[in-house]
Amino acid sequence: MNTSRIDTLTMTIPEVAKALGISRGLAYELAKRDELPVKVLRLGEKRMVVSKRALERMLEGNGNKTRDVLS
Repeated sequence: MNTSRIDTLTMTIPEVAKALGISRGLAYELAKRDELPVKVLRLGEKRMVVSKRALERMLEGNGNKTRDVLS
């Protein structure tokens, strides 16, 4: 078993931006307004992450939120 590579369960806001094809700034703005299509987890004062699995489900069309944040 290779323990040198650990897959994380979360994604940073810049990683979410890349996955959604939007700018980093827009992703941060949507996260601050709680308008990303997945729940933002706030860790401390500044750190924000989202569940990688939730984002993948949403992108596959299996997420719970149906609003289109990109329109």
